[in-house]
Amino acid sequence: MSKRREKRRRKTGPMPATSAGLLRFFEEESFGIKIKPLVLIILTIIFIIVCILVQFYA
Repeated sequence: MSKRREKRRRKTGPMPATSAGLLRFFEEESFGIKIKPLVLIILTIIFIIVCILVQFYA
């Protein structure tokens, strides 16, 4: 192995074994809106109920 590859390998650390290397895990935090799953489910249920009520009264 070349020295360049050895340095790169030491920096990144071992990757988990996956099917053909298609899955990678990153520790970096992504930017954007962060919503808890429970809040998202509740908002979805409320949206469905509102849609049903609008159809019923319209």
